[in-house]
Amino acid sequence: MKEEKASIFGLESNFKTKGNGLPLLILHGWGGSSDSWVNVIDILSRNYNVFCPDFPGFGKSVVPQKAWSLDDYMDWTIKLIDYLDIDKFYLIGHSFGARVAVKLSCKYPEKIKKLILCNPAGIKMKLNLFQTVIKLMAETGNSIFNFRYLKVFKDCARSIFYFFIRRKDYAKAKGIMKEVMKNVLKEDLSKCLLDINMPALIVWGKRDKIVPVEYAKVFSDSIKGSELIIMPDIGHSPHLEAPEELAKAILKFINL
Repeated sequence: MKEEKASIFGLESNFKTKGNGLPLLILHGWGGSSDSWVNVIDILSRNYNVFCPDFPGFGKSVVPQKAWSLDDYMDWTIKLIDYLDIDKFYLIGHSFGARVAVKLSCKYPEKIKKLILCNPAGIKMKLNLFQTVIKLMAETGNSIFNFRYLKVFKDCARSIFYFFIRRKDYAKAKGIMKEVMKNVLKEDLSKCLLDINMPALIVWGKRDKIVPVEYAKVFSDSIKGSELIIMPDIGHSPHLEAPEELAKAILKFINL
């Protein structure tokens, strides 16, 4: 497996590559990197030329200088594809990476042969009672810490709050990446899903506590003709928890 670097939008960007044959691009989730996909890459690269980048702000890629949006990550990915001189490719996206994959599939459908979404995020659903209470607490806290003498404590209080409600991704994010995360979470991809018109596989861990499995039906119903696989004993990261099983499902779908 080779690890290479490229300058994309003036940012030093890291990516892994392995294998030969038709190109296959993997987009990792929030807080992850290409390192988290090495076991799956090893299997898929027996049949395909696999590319797996570190998004800017993750792994060994440089942090963006401004608070990027989801569109910025999509544009960065397209620039990387151009750099790699890839015409058409298979696309895998996990969680946050699936958000980017969905945007790519809507804007550049001619480039993508088949789409695989693993525990994807990106749609806003009706809040349950617990989530409603949390939202009200967040709004109240935001108002309180907007007072002149309390503003200095706002970021610290927000991080503590998110940590205790298990939004650890935000608590762990540093500097500008906190703003990036807020930008990404603002966008609802529900309408975009309806426009996807290519063969698609959705893989979901039934024990996912980050993006609950009930979201799976919304994704599968929205993407016309998509196939849905629920992995019963798996959580949010099938590529880490069951890499061989995930790779087998991906290869079966691609080779149909």
